[in-house]
Amino acid sequence: MTPLYDRDGWIWQDGEWLVWREAKVHVFTHTLHYGMGCFEGVRAYEGEQGTALFRVAEHTRRLAESAHSLDIPIDFSEEALIEAQQACLLKNQLTNAYLKPTVFLGAEGLGLRAKGLSTHVMIAAWDLGPYLSPQATRCGLRALTSSWARHHVNISLCRAKTSGHYVNSMLALNTAVKAGFDETIMLDPEGYVAEASAANVFLLRDGVLHTPEVTSCLQGITRDSVIQLAREALGIEVRERRITRDELYTADEAFLTGTAAEILPLRELDGRRIGVRAGAPAVDAPIPDDSVTARLQRLYRQAVRGELAAFKHWLTPV
Repeated sequence: MTPLYDRDGWIWQDGEWLVWREAKVHVFTHTLHYGMGCFEGVRAYEGEQGTALFRVAEHTRRLAESAHSLDIPIDFSEEALIEAQQACLLKNQLTNAYLKPTVFLGAEGLGLRAKGLSTHVMIAAWDLGPYLSPQATRCGLRALTSSWARHHVNISLCRAKTSGHYVNSMLALNTAVKAGFDETIMLDPEGYVAEASAANVFLLRDGVLHTPEVTSCLQGITRDSVIQLAREALGIEVRERRITRDELYTADEAFLTGTAAEILPLRELDGRRIGVRAGAPAVDAPIPDDSVTARLQRLYRQAVRGELAAFKHWLTPV
């Protein structure tokens, strides 16, 4: 795999275009040392009407709100940042891509009381390729409940997509992967299900979808898309509430959602097969085509490519 730093292309930073290989920061960049910054992950998909950014307005609003919550000023409007993301796709000749708008602080000083720090905004776009194997998308993931708790709402900014938060996610995920699992499920400080390492969690029980309320977990944009698709396209009730880990053990179905992950089935948690009561498929078998998870996967693929008229407002053409 080609390293990310060794690619042809262009990166937008602070209103200028930098040659990809020359886009560098100083080793004393404040965000590198303290994690004080924020970012977004945005997808662009090619459809019948050409390439479009998926829910870029919502992603860009969350980026601006994350920076505001961190008390980091941004000199660019949300409209200007959306235009920069469109331009980034065009300049790099990308039709299907992952974009990473990022806000970070400069190298004018170090320390928690550092003053006069410059704010920088960069946008890079590249072809992400498959997030996980096709097998994982069809058959589902094996997960381990993490011993690392998700952030408490009075310890950090849980709704901000903050760079430093992802140390918590990496600790949890690396522990699970080393133990032979694909993913981890993280609990909030009170022991209720929060989210996966970088994805929201859903479970189906008796025809009703359930997802953790937004407290310790990120208010995911894919999460919101799935809630709307389930309610409006499938007529399924969705409840946002506190969920315990044993509810995942006994669910009829479970899945994860995220911009990069899209919709991934969860077939096992802590060695318990999910969906056994409802007739879970064999371990290596694809999830049934008529399952709610598979139906939502199909709907989501249609929505991001502009094939669902009721949800075309989610797309911003490039």
